[in-house]
Amino acid sequence: MSLRINDIAPDFTAETTEGTINFHEWIGDGYAILFSHPKDFTPVCTTELGYMAGIAPEFTKRGAKIIGISVDPVESHHKWKADIQTATGQSVGYPMIGDKDLTVAKLYDMLPASLSGTSEGRTPADNATVRSVFVIGPDKRIKLILTYPMTTGRNFDEILRALDSIQLTAKHQVATPAQWKQGQDVIVTAAVSDEDAQKRFGGFRRVLPYLRVTAQPKD
Repeated sequence: MSLRINDIAPDFTAETTEGTINFHEWIGDGYAILFSHPKDFTPVCTTELGYMAGIAPEFTKRGAKIIGISVDPVESHHKWKADIQTATGQSVGYPMIGDKDLTVAKLYDMLPASLSGTSEGRTPADNATVRSVFVIGPDKRIKLILTYPMTTGRNFDEILRALDSIQLTAKHQVATPAQWKQGQDVIVTAAVSDEDAQKRFGGFRRVLPYLRVTAQPKD
């Protein structure tokens, strides 16, 4: 099954470092960031999990929960957490899913559904495609998918920026331009007439016949 933006995020029940969860129930009525790893005790992933722990309050401010997944058992995750703290100075306080049977990796199309076996004996290279980030909305639909190679550490500041855009554009009929950051001008979507744009946003600037910009709407 190939997953695309706006698909319903596959639901599952799994063991995590914080106990058993049902994914959709765990998400609740907010957003969720699911980010995956090919194996425990891998160097790049160690730095990523630590960085994510350090900026976790920023996701909380935005009503978004963080959850990691690695193709190894929960017991291994608990041991890995000590290394993460040693390397980065950050304590992982968000749940980490144990996916020793590869169930979630297959559900999210990060490994072939036909693949047999468990995580035992598999190397990071065997699981190289388990390097995706999924942003999931309150409606349980996938809003964003990013996939990185194992040798390139992820930019979680970009994921925060993208989340800001996703949440803003879900509330208002606007889009965000390249390199957009909080507080900068936004694009009025084609679904909004000039008259409506004037009423909603207090005005706009026409750059091209199909490109209108306005100040970022306030919540």
